[in-house]
Amino acid sequence: MQGDGPGEVAGVSADVPDWSREEPRRFWDPSRRLLRSIRRYQAARARGAGIAARWWVLQHRFWSVITGAEIPLTVRIGGGLLLPHPNGVVIHPEVEIGPNCLIFQQVTLGNTDHRAGVPRLAGHVDIGAGARVLGPVTLGPHAAVGANAVVLKDVPGGHVAMGIPARIRPRRIEGA
Repeated sequence: MQGDGPGEVAGVSADVPDWSREEPRRFWDPSRRLLRSIRRYQAARARGAGIAARWWVLQHRFWSVITGAEIPLTVRIGGGLLLPHPNGVVIHPEVEIGPNCLIFQQVTLGNTDHRAGVPRLAGHVDIGAGARVLGPVTLGPHAAVGANAVVLKDVPGGHVAMGIPARIRPRRIEGA
């Protein structure tokens, strides 16, 4: 389905976070618990609550071990992030992630020795399993990265990056 703007997918906003996507559904919901520990740590630090911040650091360490993900406490994540299978996800501390993104397992968002800078994801970016997004790369709103792709250049909004190195193609929307 096509949304209102170019490359927009109906039903998922690139601007307005859907916080319900991050709410733990049950006790054993590791990816959402990990995100909650990051959010609560950042909130505690912002209000200067040192003891609460320490509690959320412990929670973060616990859920990081359980999920096998390396997501720093200081990373800037827009609301509504989904990590269906968080094992092996590695995110550089300076990466910016927009609202309502989807990141599958074994994804790396980081830098390289040769290129200074880190990725920036706009809203509603979907990243497939095993993908690598490296260097000062911007992924536009409603962009997608295919499984195992290696992205080294910008991906415009509404496009798909696939392959090694990634080639950029317009996103085909089912039923459009």
